[in-house]
Amino acid sequence: MNLVGSFFGSSIGRKIIMALTGVILIGFVVVHLVGNLQIFQHPDQINGYAQFLHQLGPLLWVARIGLIAAALLHIWAATVLTLENKQARGAEYGFKHTIQATLASRAMRWTGVIVLAFVIYHLAHFTWGVVQTETFKETPPLNHYTMAKDYRVAGFTVVKAGADVANVYNMVVLGFQKKVVALFYIIAVGLLSIHLLHGFDSLFQTLGLRNAKWSALLRKSALALCWVYFLGNLAIPGAVLVGKLQPHSAKVAPAVQR
Repeated sequence: MNLVGSFFGSSIGRKIIMALTGVILIGFVVVHLVGNLQIFQHPDQINGYAQFLHQLGPLLWVARIGLIAAALLHIWAATVLTLENKQARGAEYGFKHTIQATLASRAMRWTGVIVLAFVIYHLAHFTWGVVQTETFKETPPLNHYTMAKDYRVAGFTVVKAGADVANVYNMVVLGFQKKVVALFYIIAVGLLSIHLLHGFDSLFQTLGLRNAKWSALLRKSALALCWVYFLGNLAIPGAVLVGKLQPHSAKVAPAVQR
């Protein structure tokens, strides 16, 4: 068997794959959140951000394919490791460790399944437009928004003032005005946060960092990050539900030029 086959076929190899793909996915959800939080600024920000991503063209698809590959490898490694652990456990082990081990491992599995369902719905809602089609960014009048100012990334103008772009701001706000959808998102990101917390624990163990010196600090840091992630994602549907974020009219107040 070649080195690649040996790596994928070993338990340690699969744990490393799960850890590395987990890091990639964690990086994505954090960057995704930071981008989405621009909705609390002028509508130009989130609309310009969405247009910038759209303009990446092939590069965006390379990133998407990479994320899909990472997600599939992560799911594969998690499934195989779970099945191996079940086979390796004896009845006595399973009984003795039901409370301590299974709460984490079972939560990891079930939150993973629910998060996968959430991701599929999220894509269907905001990317593919096959659910809540009336609030999709390509459905008139949401497919038109005139930028009031330039949108810049790292000091470079990537979307110019006057550009006609999709109204992602209104798409998000109108989508979350449906309480069932907003509640589903809040629950899903809560479960995703729990999944991330368990994922950090597994990652630290795989990297050999769960020791007396680092374990407590890493755990607290991971917990703090997961809380920040959850509250950041809660902020958007929460702000819509309490009326802090409202759909804007076609005539938007001009943004202040800097």
